[in-house]
Amino acid sequence: MGSQPSNVRPEPDQVLVDIADYVTKYEIKSQEAYSTARLCLMDTLGCGLEALGYPACTKLLGPIVPGTVVPHGAKVPGTQFQLDPVTAAFNIGTMIRWLDFNDTWLAAEWGHPSDNLGGILATADWLSRTAVAHGKAPLIMRDVLTAMIKAHEIQGVIALENSFNRVGLDHVILVKVATTAVVAQMLGCTHEEIINAVSNAWIDGHSLRTYRHAPNTGSRKSWAAGDATSRGVRLALMAKKGEMGYPSALTAKTWGFYDVLFRGQPFKFQRPYGSYVMENVLFKISFPAEFHAQTAVECAMQLHPLVKGRLDEIDRIVIRTHESAIRIIDKQGPLSNPADRDHCLQYMVAVPLIYGRLTAADYEDDVAADPRIDQLRAKMECVEDKQFSQDYLDPDKRSIANGITIYFKDGTKTDEVVVEYPIGHRRRRKEGIPLLEAKFRANLARRFPPKQASAIFELCQDQQALETTPVHEFVDMFVI
Repeated sequence: MGSQPSNVRPEPDQVLVDIADYVTKYEIKSQEAYSTARLCLMDTLGCGLEALGYPACTKLLGPIVPGTVVPHGAKVPGTQFQLDPVTAAFNIGTMIRWLDFNDTWLAAEWGHPSDNLGGILATADWLSRTAVAHGKAPLIMRDVLTAMIKAHEIQGVIALENSFNRVGLDHVILVKVATTAVVAQMLGCTHEEIINAVSNAWIDGHSLRTYRHAPNTGSRKSWAAGDATSRGVRLALMAKKGEMGYPSALTAKTWGFYDVLFRGQPFKFQRPYGSYVMENVLFKISFPAEFHAQTAVECAMQLHPLVKGRLDEIDRIVIRTHESAIRIIDKQGPLSNPADRDHCLQYMVAVPLIYGRLTAADYEDDVAADPRIDQLRAKMECVEDKQFSQDYLDPDKRSIANGITIYFKDGTKTDEVVVEYPIGHRRRRKEGIPLLEAKFRANLARRFPPKQASAIFELCQDQQALETTPVHEFVDMFVI
Protein backbone atom coordinates (compact mmCIF):
# COMPACT_ATOMS: atom_id res chain seq x y z
CA MET A 1 0.00 0.00 0.00
CA GLY A 2 1.16 3.53 -0.73
CA SER A 3 2.11 5.84 2.09
CA GLN A 4 -0.68 7.95 3.52
CA PRO A 5 -0.29 11.74 3.51
CA SER A 6 0.60 13.25 6.85
CA ASN A 7 -2.27 14.64 8.89
CA VAL A 8 0.05 17.01 10.74
CA ARG A 9 -1.19 20.57 10.27
CA PRO A 10 1.52 22.43 8.30
CA GLU A 11 2.64 25.99 8.75
CA PRO A 12 0.64 28.44 6.60
CA ASP A 13 1.69 28.85 2.98
CA GLN A 14 4.14 31.70 2.55
CA VAL A 15 1.80 33.44 0.09
CA LEU A 16 -0.84 33.64 2.82
CA VAL A 17 1.65 34.88 5.40
CA ASP A 18 3.02 37.56 3.07
CA ILE A 19 -0.47 38.94 2.43
CA ALA A 20 -1.30 38.98 6.15
CA ASP A 21 2.05 40.62 6.96
CA TYR A 22 1.43 43.29 4.35
CA VAL A 23 -2.06 44.31 5.45
CA THR A 24 -1.17 44.32 9.17
CA LYS A 25 2.38 45.66 9.22
CA TYR A 26 3.24 47.63 6.08
CA GLU A 27 2.96 51.40 6.34
CA ILE A 28 2.17 53.24 3.12
CA LYS A 29 4.52 56.22 2.93
CA SER A 30 4.10 57.18 -0.71
CA GLN A 31 2.28 60.46 -1.13
CA GLU A 32 1.95 59.66 -4.82
CA ALA A 33 0.03 56.52 -3.89
CA TYR A 34 -2.39 58.48 -1.68
CA SER A 35 -2.85 61.18 -4.29
CA THR A 36 -3.51 58.60 -6.98
CA ALA A 37 -5.88 56.74 -4.64
CA ARG A 38 -7.88 59.97 -4.26
CA LEU A 39 -8.17 60.22 -8.05
CA CYS A 40 -9.09 56.55 -8.16
CA LEU A 41 -11.82 57.05 -5.57
CA MET A 42 -13.32 59.89 -7.60
CA ASP A 43 -13.17 58.02 -10.87
CA THR A 44 -14.48 54.76 -9.45
CA LEU A 45 -17.50 56.31 -7.78
CA GLY A 46 -18.17 58.34 -10.91
CA CYS A 47 -18.26 55.15 -12.98
CA GLY A 48 -20.80 53.72 -10.56
CA LEU A 49 -22.99 56.81 -10.81
CA GLU A 50 -23.01 56.62 -14.60
CA ALA A 51 -24.07 52.98 -14.45
CA LEU A 52 -27.18 53.95 -12.49
CA GLY A 53 -28.61 55.23 -15.75
CA TYR A 54 -28.78 51.68 -17.11
CA PRO A 55 -31.80 49.52 -16.09
CA ALA A 56 -29.84 46.34 -16.77
CA CYS A 57 -27.60 47.38 -13.87
CA THR A 58 -30.16 48.87 -11.48
CA LYS A 59 -32.42 45.82 -11.63
CA LEU A 60 -29.70 43.92 -9.74
CA LEU A 61 -29.33 46.50 -6.97
CA GLY A 62 -30.97 46.87 -3.58
CA PRO A 63 -31.56 44.37 -0.77
CA ILE A 64 -31.87 40.70 -1.55
CA VAL A 65 -35.31 40.71 0.09
CA PRO A 66 -37.23 43.89 -0.85
CA GLY A 67 -38.01 46.11 2.09
CA THR A 68 -35.14 44.88 4.25
CA VAL A 69 -33.90 47.62 6.59
CA VAL A 70 -30.43 47.44 8.16
CA PRO A 71 -29.86 49.86 11.06
CA HIS A 72 -26.40 51.43 10.78
CA GLY A 73 -25.97 49.62 7.46
CA ALA A 74 -23.82 50.75 4.55
CA LYS A 75 -25.35 53.20 2.09
CA VAL A 76 -25.06 52.73 -1.67
CA PRO A 77 -23.87 55.95 -3.37
CA GLY A 78 -26.35 57.52 -5.76
CA THR A 79 -29.29 55.57 -4.31
CA GLN A 80 -31.42 55.45 -1.17
CA PHE A 81 -30.39 51.90 -0.27
CA GLN A 82 -28.92 51.14 3.17
CA LEU A 83 -27.85 47.52 3.34
CA ASP A 84 -25.76 44.98 5.20
CA PRO A 85 -22.09 45.27 4.17
CA VAL A 86 -22.07 42.07 2.10
CA THR A 87 -25.05 43.13 -0.01
CA ALA A 88 -23.85 46.72 -0.16
CA ALA A 89 -20.48 45.51 -1.44
CA PHE A 90 -22.26 43.66 -4.26
CA ASN A 91 -24.28 46.76 -5.12
CA ILE A 92 -21.30 49.13 -5.15
CA GLY A 93 -19.02 46.66 -6.92
CA THR A 94 -21.60 45.98 -9.61
CA MET A 95 -22.20 49.69 -10.23
CA ILE A 96 -18.48 50.34 -10.48
CA ARG A 97 -17.83 47.61 -13.06
CA TRP A 98 -21.01 47.74 -15.09
CA LEU A 99 -19.82 50.00 -17.92
CA ASP A 100 -16.21 48.74 -18.02
CA PHE A 101 -14.99 52.28 -17.35
CA ASN A 102 -13.04 52.02 -14.07
CA ASP A 103 -9.28 51.60 -13.65
CA THR A 104 -7.26 48.73 -15.08
CA TRP A 105 -4.13 46.72 -14.37
CA LEU A 106 -2.43 44.83 -17.19
CA ALA A 107 0.22 42.16 -16.73
CA ALA A 108 0.31 38.35 -17.03
CA GLU A 109 -3.20 38.69 -15.58
CA TRP A 110 -5.38 41.75 -16.06
CA GLY A 111 -8.16 43.17 -13.99
CA HIS A 112 -9.64 46.23 -12.36
CA PRO A 113 -8.28 46.80 -8.85
CA SER A 114 -10.84 49.49 -8.01
CA ASP A 115 -13.44 46.70 -8.04
CA ASN A 116 -12.31 46.19 -4.44
CA LEU A 117 -13.83 49.53 -3.46
CA GLY A 118 -17.20 47.78 -3.28
CA GLY A 119 -16.12 45.76 -0.25
CA ILE A 120 -13.87 48.46 1.20
CA LEU A 121 -16.36 51.32 1.16
CA ALA A 122 -19.32 49.20 2.27
CA THR A 123 -17.38 47.81 5.22
CA ALA A 124 -15.88 51.15 6.20
CA ASP A 125 -19.28 52.87 6.06
CA TRP A 126 -21.00 50.17 8.12
CA LEU A 127 -18.18 50.15 10.70
CA SER A 128 -18.29 53.94 10.96
CA ARG A 129 -22.07 54.15 11.42
CA THR A 130 -21.96 51.37 13.99
CA ALA A 131 -19.09 53.03 15.86
CA VAL A 132 -20.86 56.40 16.03
CA ALA A 133 -24.04 54.70 17.23
CA HIS A 134 -22.03 53.30 20.14
CA GLY A 135 -20.28 56.56 20.93
CA LYS A 136 -16.98 55.57 19.33
CA ALA A 137 -14.83 57.24 16.68
CA PRO A 138 -15.64 56.42 13.04
CA LEU A 139 -13.16 55.45 10.36
CA ILE A 140 -11.92 58.29 8.19
CA MET A 141 -11.41 58.41 4.46
CA ARG A 142 -7.64 57.99 4.82
CA ASP A 143 -8.45 54.50 6.09
CA VAL A 144 -10.39 53.89 2.88
CA LEU A 145 -7.53 55.20 0.72
CA THR A 146 -5.04 53.00 2.60
CA ALA A 147 -7.22 49.94 2.07
CA MET A 148 -7.55 50.83 -1.62
CA ILE A 149 -3.77 51.09 -2.03
CA LYS A 150 -3.26 47.73 -0.33
CA ALA A 151 -6.03 45.98 -2.27
CA HIS A 152 -4.62 47.34 -5.52
CA GLU A 153 -1.19 46.07 -4.49
CA ILE A 154 -2.29 42.55 -3.58
CA GLN A 155 -4.32 42.09 -6.75
CA GLY A 156 -1.74 43.74 -9.00
CA VAL A 157 1.45 42.17 -7.66
CA ILE A 158 0.01 38.66 -7.88
CA ALA A 159 -1.14 39.48 -11.42
CA LEU A 160 2.33 40.53 -12.59
CA GLU A 161 3.64 37.01 -13.12
CA ASN A 162 0.61 34.73 -12.76
CA SER A 163 -1.94 34.27 -15.53
CA PHE A 164 -5.27 32.98 -14.27
CA ASN A 165 -6.94 33.49 -17.64
CA ARG A 166 -4.63 30.88 -19.18
CA VAL A 167 -6.14 28.24 -16.90
CA GLY A 168 -9.67 29.47 -17.59
CA LEU A 169 -10.19 31.41 -14.34
CA ASP A 170 -11.55 34.92 -14.31
CA HIS A 171 -9.47 37.75 -12.89
CA VAL A 172 -12.12 38.49 -10.24
CA ILE A 173 -10.49 35.73 -8.19
CA LEU A 174 -7.92 38.37 -7.25
CA VAL A 175 -10.64 40.83 -6.26
CA LYS A 176 -11.98 38.21 -3.86
CA VAL A 177 -8.54 37.58 -2.36
CA ALA A 178 -7.60 41.27 -2.06
CA THR A 179 -10.95 42.34 -0.61
CA THR A 180 -10.85 39.50 1.90
CA ALA A 181 -7.42 40.56 3.14
CA VAL A 182 -7.99 44.30 3.51
CA VAL A 183 -11.52 43.97 4.91
CA ALA A 184 -10.32 41.43 7.48
CA GLN A 185 -7.77 43.99 8.61
CA MET A 186 -10.43 46.72 8.75
CA LEU A 187 -12.57 44.45 10.93
CA GLY A 188 -9.69 44.12 13.40
CA CYS A 189 -8.87 40.50 12.64
CA THR A 190 -5.67 39.10 14.08
CA HIS A 191 -2.77 38.05 11.85
CA GLU A 192 -3.93 34.42 12.17
CA GLU A 193 -7.53 35.33 11.37
CA ILE A 194 -6.44 37.18 8.24
CA ILE A 195 -4.53 34.09 7.09
CA ASN A 196 -7.64 32.02 7.76
CA ALA A 197 -9.81 34.41 5.76
CA VAL A 198 -7.44 34.57 2.80
CA SER A 199 -7.03 30.79 2.75
CA ASN A 200 -10.79 30.46 2.40
CA ALA A 201 -10.73 32.96 -0.45
CA TRP A 202 -8.22 30.81 -2.36
CA ILE A 203 -10.13 27.55 -1.88
CA ASP A 204 -13.52 29.11 -2.62
CA GLY A 205 -15.42 28.34 -5.79
CA HIS A 206 -13.98 30.52 -8.57
CA SER A 207 -15.55 32.12 -11.62
CA LEU A 208 -14.74 30.68 -15.03
CA ARG A 209 -14.16 33.12 -17.87
CA THR A 210 -17.06 31.56 -19.79
CA TYR A 211 -19.10 34.76 -19.66
CA ARG A 212 -16.30 36.83 -21.19
CA HIS A 213 -15.78 34.83 -24.37
CA ALA A 214 -17.63 33.73 -27.49
CA PRO A 215 -20.11 32.17 -27.79
CA ASN A 216 -21.26 32.90 -24.22
CA THR A 217 -20.29 36.54 -23.67
CA GLY A 218 -22.82 38.14 -21.39
CA SER A 219 -23.68 40.58 -18.64
CA ARG A 220 -22.25 38.49 -15.82
CA LYS A 221 -18.91 40.07 -16.65
CA SER A 222 -20.44 43.32 -15.38
CA TRP A 223 -21.50 41.96 -11.98
CA ALA A 224 -18.79 39.34 -11.43
CA ALA A 225 -16.57 41.81 -9.58
CA GLY A 226 -19.46 42.86 -7.35
CA ASP A 227 -19.97 39.21 -6.54
CA ALA A 228 -16.26 38.74 -5.80
CA THR A 229 -15.82 41.78 -3.56
CA SER A 230 -18.99 40.96 -1.60
CA ARG A 231 -17.75 37.40 -1.12
CA GLY A 232 -14.51 38.82 0.25
CA VAL A 233 -16.48 40.75 2.89
CA ARG A 234 -18.41 37.60 3.81
CA LEU A 235 -15.27 35.51 4.26
CA ALA A 236 -13.62 38.23 6.36
CA LEU A 237 -16.68 38.46 8.62
CA MET A 238 -16.61 34.68 9.10
CA ALA A 239 -12.94 34.76 10.04
CA LYS A 240 -13.64 37.53 12.55
CA LYS A 241 -16.11 35.17 14.23
CA GLY A 242 -13.39 32.54 14.57
CA GLU A 243 -14.03 30.38 11.52
CA MET A 244 -11.00 28.21 10.83
CA GLY A 245 -8.63 28.44 7.88
CA TYR A 246 -6.62 26.00 5.77
CA PRO A 247 -2.87 26.56 6.06
CA SER A 248 -1.81 24.75 2.88
CA ALA A 249 -4.74 25.94 0.81
CA LEU A 250 -2.39 26.61 -2.09
CA THR A 251 0.31 23.96 -1.75
CA ALA A 252 -1.53 20.86 -0.47
CA LYS A 253 -0.70 17.89 -2.67
CA THR A 254 -3.60 16.88 -4.95
CA TRP A 255 -6.20 19.03 -3.13
CA GLY A 256 -4.59 22.48 -3.03
CA PHE A 257 -5.16 25.37 -5.42
CA TYR A 258 -1.91 24.82 -7.31
CA ASP A 259 -2.60 21.17 -8.15
CA VAL A 260 -6.33 21.52 -8.77
CA LEU A 261 -6.52 24.81 -10.64
CA PHE A 262 -3.03 26.06 -11.55
CA ARG A 263 -1.55 23.10 -13.39
CA GLY A 264 0.66 22.24 -10.44
CA GLN A 265 2.63 25.47 -10.72
CA PRO A 266 3.34 27.71 -7.72
CA PHE A 267 2.85 31.45 -7.97
CA LYS A 268 5.78 33.58 -9.09
CA PHE A 269 6.46 37.04 -7.73
CA GLN A 270 8.27 39.89 -9.42
CA ARG A 271 8.37 42.24 -6.43
CA PRO A 272 7.28 42.47 -2.77
CA TYR A 273 4.11 44.28 -1.77
CA GLY A 274 4.43 48.06 -1.48
CA SER A 275 2.52 50.80 -3.33
CA TYR A 276 3.67 50.13 -6.91
CA VAL A 277 0.29 49.17 -8.35
CA MET A 278 -1.66 52.24 -7.25
CA GLU A 279 1.16 54.49 -8.47
CA ASN A 280 1.12 52.83 -11.89
CA VAL A 281 -2.57 52.03 -12.29
CA LEU A 282 -4.23 52.80 -15.63
CA PHE A 283 -7.28 55.03 -15.67
CA LYS A 284 -9.95 54.67 -18.32
CA ILE A 285 -10.61 58.32 -18.95
CA SER A 286 -11.87 58.99 -22.44
CA PHE A 287 -13.49 55.76 -23.53
CA PRO A 288 -15.49 52.96 -21.85
CA ALA A 289 -13.55 50.30 -23.71
CA GLU A 290 -11.70 47.16 -22.71
CA PHE A 291 -8.26 48.52 -21.89
CA HIS A 292 -6.27 46.63 -24.48
CA ALA A 293 -8.24 48.67 -27.04
CA GLN A 294 -7.83 52.12 -25.46
CA THR A 295 -4.93 53.20 -27.66
CA ALA A 296 -6.63 51.71 -30.74
CA VAL A 297 -9.64 53.92 -30.04
CA GLU A 298 -7.34 56.94 -29.72
CA CYS A 299 -5.85 56.03 -33.10
CA ALA A 300 -9.32 55.71 -34.62
CA MET A 301 -10.33 59.09 -33.23
CA GLN A 302 -7.32 60.66 -34.96
CA LEU A 303 -8.21 58.92 -38.23
CA HIS A 304 -11.90 59.83 -38.14
CA PRO A 305 -11.52 63.24 -39.88
CA LEU A 306 -9.53 61.60 -42.68
CA VAL A 307 -11.98 58.77 -43.40
CA LYS A 308 -15.47 59.89 -42.33
CA GLY A 309 -16.33 60.89 -45.89
CA ARG A 310 -14.61 57.90 -47.49
CA LEU A 311 -16.01 54.91 -45.57
CA ASP A 312 -17.25 53.26 -48.78
CA GLU A 313 -13.79 53.61 -50.32
CA ILE A 314 -12.01 51.61 -47.60
CA ASP A 315 -10.52 48.35 -48.82
CA ARG A 316 -8.99 47.07 -45.57
CA ILE A 317 -7.87 48.19 -42.13
CA VAL A 318 -4.77 46.79 -40.45
CA ILE A 319 -4.55 46.99 -36.67
CA ARG A 320 -1.03 46.39 -35.38
CA THR A 321 -1.41 45.29 -31.79
CA HIS A 322 -0.09 43.14 -28.92
CA GLU A 323 -0.67 39.48 -28.07
CA SER A 324 -3.10 40.02 -25.20
CA ALA A 325 -5.42 42.11 -27.36
CA ILE A 326 -5.49 39.41 -30.02
CA ARG A 327 -6.20 36.72 -27.42
CA ILE A 328 -9.02 38.59 -25.69
CA ILE A 329 -10.76 41.08 -27.97
CA ASP A 330 -10.02 40.08 -31.58
CA LYS A 331 -13.53 38.96 -32.58
CA GLN A 332 -15.15 37.99 -35.84
CA GLY A 333 -18.82 37.27 -36.52
CA PRO A 334 -22.01 38.50 -34.87
CA LEU A 335 -21.97 40.36 -31.55
CA SER A 336 -25.08 39.61 -29.52
CA ASN A 337 -25.16 42.19 -26.72
CA PRO A 338 -23.34 45.21 -25.21
CA ALA A 339 -21.08 42.92 -23.16
CA ASP A 340 -19.99 41.27 -26.41
CA ARG A 341 -19.39 44.58 -28.20
CA ASP A 342 -17.30 46.30 -25.53
CA HIS A 343 -14.87 43.38 -25.73
CA CYS A 344 -14.48 43.45 -29.50
CA LEU A 345 -11.46 45.38 -30.78
CA GLN A 346 -12.95 45.76 -34.24
CA TYR A 347 -16.22 47.18 -32.91
CA MET A 348 -14.36 49.64 -30.67
CA VAL A 349 -12.37 50.87 -33.69
CA ALA A 350 -15.29 50.99 -36.12
CA VAL A 351 -17.52 53.24 -34.00
CA PRO A 352 -15.03 56.13 -33.65
CA LEU A 353 -14.01 55.81 -37.31
CA ILE A 354 -17.66 56.33 -38.25
CA TYR A 355 -18.93 58.69 -35.54
CA GLY A 356 -15.83 60.29 -34.04
CA ARG A 357 -16.82 59.09 -30.55
CA LEU A 358 -17.10 56.04 -28.32
CA THR A 359 -19.48 56.19 -25.36
CA ALA A 360 -21.22 53.58 -23.23
CA ALA A 361 -24.40 54.16 -25.23
CA ASP A 362 -22.57 53.13 -28.42
CA TYR A 363 -22.65 49.49 -27.29
CA GLU A 364 -26.43 49.43 -27.15
CA ASP A 365 -28.58 47.78 -29.82
CA ASP A 366 -29.71 50.97 -31.57
CA VAL A 367 -26.17 52.03 -32.45
CA ALA A 368 -25.04 48.47 -33.18
CA ALA A 369 -27.78 48.23 -35.80
CA ASP A 370 -25.83 50.63 -38.06
CA PRO A 371 -24.73 48.31 -40.91
CA ARG A 372 -21.55 50.33 -41.46
CA ILE A 373 -20.09 49.00 -38.21
CA ASP A 374 -20.10 45.37 -39.28
CA GLN A 375 -19.02 46.36 -42.80
CA LEU A 376 -15.90 47.98 -41.36
CA ARG A 377 -15.32 45.13 -38.91
CA ALA A 378 -15.23 42.70 -41.84
CA LYS A 379 -12.40 44.69 -43.40
CA MET A 380 -10.17 44.66 -40.31
CA GLU A 381 -7.10 42.50 -39.78
CA CYS A 382 -5.32 42.29 -36.41
CA VAL A 383 -1.59 41.59 -36.57
CA GLU A 384 0.65 41.03 -33.56
CA ASP A 385 3.72 43.22 -33.24
CA LYS A 386 6.26 41.32 -31.13
CA GLN A 387 7.80 44.53 -29.82
CA PHE A 388 4.38 45.77 -28.71
CA SER A 389 3.89 42.47 -26.85
CA GLN A 390 7.31 42.75 -25.23
CA ASP A 391 6.79 46.37 -24.15
CA TYR A 392 3.41 45.43 -22.70
CA LEU A 393 5.14 43.18 -20.15
CA ASP A 394 8.20 45.39 -19.58
CA PRO A 395 7.84 46.73 -15.99
CA ASP A 396 9.62 49.95 -16.99
CA LYS A 397 7.28 50.59 -19.91
CA ARG A 398 3.96 48.78 -19.38
CA SER A 399 2.76 50.11 -22.73
CA ILE A 400 -0.52 49.08 -24.36
CA ALA A 401 0.34 49.97 -27.93
CA ASN A 402 -1.84 49.87 -31.03
CA GLY A 403 -1.33 51.18 -34.56
CA ILE A 404 -3.87 51.53 -37.36
CA THR A 405 -3.39 51.89 -41.12
CA ILE A 406 -6.33 52.31 -43.50
CA TYR A 407 -5.99 51.16 -47.12
CA PHE A 408 -8.33 52.49 -49.83
CA LYS A 409 -9.59 50.80 -52.95
CA ASP A 410 -7.69 53.25 -55.19
CA GLY A 411 -4.35 51.99 -53.83
CA THR A 412 -3.71 54.87 -51.44
CA LYS A 413 -3.49 54.56 -47.67
CA THR A 414 -3.29 56.69 -44.56
CA ASP A 415 -0.09 57.07 -42.61
CA GLU A 416 -0.09 54.62 -39.74
CA VAL A 417 -1.29 56.21 -36.49
CA VAL A 418 0.38 54.67 -33.44
CA VAL A 419 -0.37 55.31 -29.77
CA GLU A 420 1.82 53.45 -27.28
CA TYR A 421 0.52 54.79 -23.96
CA PRO A 422 -3.18 55.55 -23.36
CA ILE A 423 -4.32 58.80 -21.81
CA GLY A 424 -4.80 57.08 -18.43
CA HIS A 425 -1.21 55.79 -18.22
CA ARG A 426 1.19 56.99 -15.53
CA ARG A 427 3.42 58.47 -18.27
CA ARG A 428 0.49 60.69 -19.29
CA ARG A 429 -0.84 61.37 -15.76
CA LYS A 430 -0.41 65.17 -15.95
CA GLU A 431 -2.29 65.23 -19.25
CA GLY A 432 -4.96 62.87 -17.98
CA ILE A 433 -5.89 64.38 -14.59
CA PRO A 434 -7.92 67.35 -15.96
CA LEU A 435 -9.85 64.93 -18.17
CA LEU A 436 -10.40 62.54 -15.26
CA GLU A 437 -11.75 65.42 -13.17
CA ALA A 438 -14.04 66.47 -16.02
CA LYS A 439 -15.30 62.89 -16.27
CA PHE A 440 -16.06 62.93 -12.52
CA ARG A 441 -17.91 66.23 -12.76
CA ALA A 442 -20.01 64.90 -15.63
CA ASN A 443 -20.87 61.75 -13.70
CA LEU A 444 -21.82 63.72 -10.58
CA ALA A 445 -24.10 65.87 -12.70
CA ARG A 446 -25.92 62.76 -13.94
CA ARG A 447 -27.20 62.04 -10.44
CA PHE A 448 -27.07 65.11 -8.21
CA PRO A 449 -28.25 68.73 -8.28
CA PRO A 450 -25.48 71.32 -8.86
CA LYS A 451 -24.98 72.31 -5.22
CA GLN A 452 -24.58 68.72 -4.05
CA ALA A 453 -22.33 67.82 -6.98
CA SER A 454 -20.10 70.86 -6.35
CA ALA A 455 -19.73 70.03 -2.65
CA ILE A 456 -18.61 66.49 -3.46
CA PHE A 457 -16.17 67.65 -6.13
CA GLU A 458 -14.63 70.35 -3.93
CA LEU A 459 -14.04 67.92 -1.08
CA CYS A 460 -12.47 65.38 -3.41
CA GLN A 461 -10.11 68.08 -4.70
CA ASP A 462 -8.66 68.65 -1.22
CA GLN A 463 -6.43 65.72 -0.23
CA GLN A 464 -6.16 66.63 3.45
CA ALA A 465 -9.82 67.51 3.91
CA LEU A 466 -10.91 64.32 2.19
CA GLU A 467 -8.58 62.11 4.22
CA THR A 468 -9.85 63.49 7.54
CA THR A 469 -13.56 63.21 6.66
CA PRO A 470 -15.44 60.47 8.56
CA VAL A 471 -16.43 57.74 6.13
CA HIS A 472 -20.15 57.85 6.89
CA GLU A 473 -20.23 61.62 6.36
CA PHE A 474 -18.52 61.21 3.00
CA VAL A 475 -20.97 58.53 1.89
CA ASP A 476 -23.91 60.63 3.07
CA MET A 477 -22.91 63.25 0.51
CA PHE A 478 -23.81 60.73 -2.22
CA VAL A 479 -27.34 59.99 -1.01
CA ILE A 480 -30.18 61.19 -3.21
